[in-house]
Amino acid sequence: MKPSKPLSILCSLFLALFLLTAAIAAPILCRPFYYAQIDSLALPQRTGWSEDTIRDAFDEVMDYLVKDAPFGTGTLKWSESGRAHFADCRDLFRLDFILLGTSAAALAVLALTLKLGRRSAYRFWGRDPAFWAMAGMLVFFLVLAAWALLDFEGLFTAFHTVFFPGKTNWIFDAGTDQIIRILPEAFWARAGALVLGLALGGAVLVTLITELVHWRRTPKNVYEEARAL
Repeated sequence: MKPSKPLSILCSLFLALFLLTAAIAAPILCRPFYYAQIDSLALPQRTGWSEDTIRDAFDEVMDYLVKDAPFGTGTLKWSESGRAHFADCRDLFRLDFILLGTSAAALAVLALTLKLGRRSAYRFWGRDPAFWAMAGMLVFFLVLAAWALLDFEGLFTAFHTVFFPGKTNWIFDAGTDQIIRILPEAFWARAGALVLGLALGGAVLVTLITELVHWRRTPKNVYEEARAL
């Protein structure tokens, strides 16, 4: 099979995009992740609200963001400014789901192209595309992790400035938008750590699988010659 550099680069890019968007979708779709934070972050004690009240508020917001249900925060107060911010968040969630589906479809097309065209992904410096997807993601996440450790609030502000340009409605008033009290910074830090762990964990797993497949498909005499040299 003739190796293809362009197809190899596309495989790395779409694989990184797929793993990242899948990792972001995980805490969005897996509500038990948030439920587990209610006790560990002592939200009932910190807010004075019962666990049921907190769950109901979170569920209503997530139903709006994911299922396009009417906006609500249970029995907690909310403002039009707060609702407008969650409308922007809903657009970002949808974008993530679209990119997840698009990257998955692109990977399937690339795999089919490689198979039917009797091509193989070029191994830059002897590594599969999965390795370079993992390497790129690792560098990206290391930069974000270092920034978060040094100045989490600065990273949080920069994130909202980039994804909500020209808007300030993401700065909630806990008196008029009480939902912010059950979504403290500690929760977002844990959600970010989950995304990082899932994305990099998936990249490592895929890299190990592809390297193992390559090793099994490579004639043993190639390794024997390499050792002899």
